[in-house]
Amino acid sequence: MKQHLYIEIDNCIGCRSCLAACTQCGGHDQRNRNYVYDVNPFVNRQTIPLMCLHCVNPACARSCPAQAIQITEEGAVLSALVEKCIGCQNCTIACPYGIPKFDEAQNLMYKCDLCYDRTKEGIPPMCASVCPTNTLQWLTEEELAAKKSRQQLGRWTASRDPYDALEGETNVKISLPGILQGTVKLF
Repeated sequence: MKQHLYIEIDNCIGCRSCLAACTQCGGHDQRNRNYVYDVNPFVNRQTIPLMCLHCVNPACARSCPAQAIQITEEGAVLSALVEKCIGCQNCTIACPYGIPKFDEAQNLMYKCDLCYDRTKEGIPPMCASVCPTNTLQWLTEEELAAKKSRQQLGRWTASRDPYDALEGETNVKISLPGILQGTVKLF
C-alpha cells in the first residue's frame, strides 16, 4: 500500500522536533536533512517545514551526469550513491527548492531520503513520527484522498504563477495554508 508524507503547514508551531529526529536518525551522520523556515521572524512566529518533496520527475536526478541519484518504486528520491557521485553539485543547483546540500569533506551530495529504510516497510519517517502537531503525517492513499477532497494539496508552487510551477507533481503532498487557498480551514 503506497503511503505519502503529508505536510499541513497551518499546524507548524516551529518546535523543530522534526529536525531533532532527523539528526538522530541512524545513517544521517548527525546532519539535518530537513529544515524549518521562519517566514517573517520580525512580524510573527509563522514557520514552515522544508524538506525534499520527492518530485515525480526530479530536477536533481535529471541534472546528474553520473546517474547517482536513484528513485525508488515508492517514489523516494535518494541521496547520491557514494560509488557514483562525482561531486559536481549539479543537483544542488538544479533543485528549485534548494534541498540537496553538498558535503565538501566527503565530496558527496546529501538530502532527505524519506527515511527509506523505514518507509519501505510502512513505518513513518522519523520527522513525521515525532511531530506533535500533525504538521507532518504519513498517510495511506485513502486518508490522502479524504484530505484532498477537503483541501487543495499535491502541487507545490515555487513561482508566482500557480499554473506555472517550477516542478509539478511531487510524492510529498502539501496542504497550503488556508490564507493562500482563500478558504477557511475545515478541520
